[in-house]
Formats: sequence, structure tokens, C-alpha cells
Amino acid sequence: MARPRSPRNRRGEPVDPVPFLVSVGLAFMLSFSIGPIYGLAYGLPLSTSLSAAAVAFVALATVAYSQLVRSAPAVDAGPLPVGPRFERLLYAALGLGVVLAALTVPLL
Repeated sequence: MARPRSPRNRRGEPVDPVPFLVSVGLAFMLSFSIGPIYGLAYGLPLSTSLSAAAVAFVALATVAYSQLVRSAPAVDAGPLPVGPRFERLLYAALGLGVVLAALTVPLL
């Protein structure tokens, strides 16, 4: 049985697929668990809410692929420095908080 081929970055080097798969799984879970509820709360029909959730999922999956596969360093490149990783995590958390607050404010 042939070993599955790992994804490659834009330089053709193999990349660990696990962070991408975890990110896409979380994006799917959040898009389809929160998206339709917000859509229905805003008075949209269920089909439109599900379509918006699907569009949001595809957008998030595209960003995850771009960041975690296409522009990722090779598996054997060694660990990335802690500072930039923490900064990216902090900005992502702040961005998610702003988006959730912006979505919640009109419902109050």
C-alpha cells in the first residue's frame, strides 16, 4: 500500500497537514453551529443562513490553506520563534473577539 503524499508548500517542500486539518475542522464546527443561529436571529431564512455559513467556512478554509500549507516552512525547518507565533495567536484571538462582539451587539 502506498504511503499518502503530504501536502507541499509553494517551494515544493512537504508540510505537516495536522494544523490545517484542525483549523478547517474548527472552522466548519464554528461556521455551522453559530452561523445559522445568527442568521435566524437576524430574520434570514434557514437556507440563506446555511448558505452564508458555507461561504464563511470556504473563506476560512481558504485562509487556513494559504497560511498553513502554501506559505508554511518545511517540516524539517525546525521550530518557529515563539514571539511571532504568540503575536499571531493574540491577533487572531482579538479579531475573533471583535467579530463575535460585532455580531452580538445588534441582538441586544
